[in-house]
Amino acid sequence: MKFRDHKRFGRSRSLDYDPTYGDRPLAAALQDLHLGRWQGPCDLLRGTGNDWDRRTHRVRLLAQAAAGSRIVESWQIAEPHDADALVLRADTEVMRLFGALARTPPRTHQPSTHNAFDRDRLHHAAHSCFRAADACPADPMPWISLITLSRLYGGGHPHTRDWWAELQARDRNSREAHHQMLRHVSARWHGSHGRMYNFARDVAVAAPPGSPLAVLTQSARVEHYRELLRTEGKASLGLSFHWTNEVVAPDLDATLARWIAHRGSIEYAQDVADLNLLAHGLVFAGRVKDATPVFLHLGDRPTAVPWSYCGDPQELFTQSREQALA
Repeated sequence: MKFRDHKRFGRSRSLDYDPTYGDRPLAAALQDLHLGRWQGPCDLLRGTGNDWDRRTHRVRLLAQAAAGSRIVESWQIAEPHDADALVLRADTEVMRLFGALARTPPRTHQPSTHNAFDRDRLHHAAHSCFRAADACPADPMPWISLITLSRLYGGGHPHTRDWWAELQARDRNSREAHHQMLRHVSARWHGSHGRMYNFARDVAVAAPPGSPLAVLTQSARVEHYRELLRTEGKASLGLSFHWTNEVVAPDLDATLARWIAHRGSIEYAQDVADLNLLAHGLVFAGRVKDATPVFLHLGDRPTAVPWSYCGDPQELFTQSREQALA
């Protein structure tokens, strides 16, 4: 597929990158957080119940928004035994550490080897996660927080696999947990490209028909591309055939067959992100026609990643969608 030069043609209409993916109650709760109120998140999480897929996405976005303030602490002071407050507080602690990491100049080329945090800070966040797990034993979110946190330990935390087992016992098909573990076993953190792809393919094969976990192989390919850009730059020979080499087609075919062919009317909380991953993979593999049903499901709902890794995300998404639906 050939794209127009986005610099020559300029930017088209502004696209709305909505991190809530159309979840209006979540958007309202986020607005409450920005205004310094915790009542909105409180009502949202209580109303979400044990819809673990939606709850996980909501907690993670709320935690990212709360990381720069003390709103969650205010909630805990007002309701010290509230399980939802403890779960959100734990993930907020983890997001604060990742936010601090993002603001820290890298000391080495490998995030897994730096010493940006002392063990006390990491253990404090882990303690918050265990406290949340005790308060809400059925909730997979504290274990997802721990799996995320484990990346920040040099070499990874020795109990990551135990935490993974606890997560699996609560939500075997957790989308967020699998994407977090994919990053953990990637070359950027504590694994390798080969280990990451093996994990993604094993998960995709075992996923039930209609499960978005089938797109994990596309997430692995995007992570691989990002790492090549980071370590070797745009001159890397691997970039020229990254989206079209012989192992790409079977992964794409499997995702279409196991997910899109069985996808019903129910939309998972992060389907917008996963549909963008699959559409991007098909387009850059030169399979625009195969991307048509994906764009029909997706509609006009772009995400910046992964399109931004390959150029102007606005231009790439718009042109790809127009050609697929022509």
